[in-house]
Amino acid sequence: MYRKSIILLFIVTIFVNAIMAQSKDEKAVATAVETLRKAMIDADQKTLESITAEQLSYGHSGGNVEDKKTFISALTSGKSDFVTIELTDQTISVSGETAIVRHKLNATTNDNGKPGTVALSIMTVWQKQRHHWVLLARQAVKPPPAKS
Repeated sequence: MYRKSIILLFIVTIFVNAIMAQSKDEKAVATAVETLRKAMIDADQKTLESITAEQLSYGHSGGNVEDKKTFISALTSGKSDFVTIELTDQTISVSGETAIVRHKLNATTNDNGKPGTVALSIMTVWQKQRHHWVLLARQAVKPPPAKS
C-alpha cells in the first residue's frame, strides 16, 4: 500500500509540474504579445528587433507578406502607424518550444499620415529561442461579415 501511494504521489507531481510549466509558458507568451503590441504602437525599433525572430513571416490581411526587416521598417518609417491597438478574445496554446496565439485586433491607424481603423482576426506563432519567446509568424484575416 505504501509503495502504491509513493508511485501515485510521483505521478501526480509530474502532472502538476507539467500544468504549472504550461501556465508559466502561457504567461511568458502573453507578456511577449503585450511587449509586441506596445512596441508596434511606439514604433520602438530596438524592442521590435528583440521580440521578432530573424525568420519572421508577417502576413497582412490583404495578402502582403513581410520579412523582419520590412516589418520593422514599415513601423519605424510611419508607413504603418498604429495609434492604438486593442487585443481581445486571446487564446494561447503552448506545445514545447512553440506557441500559437489567436486574438481579435481593433486598432486606430495613421498610415502615411492617413487616419483609419482596422478590425482583424490574428494568428501568431511564437518560438522560444535562447529562453525568450519571439514572434516567428503572423497572419491576419478580415473577420467574416456579421450574420443578419
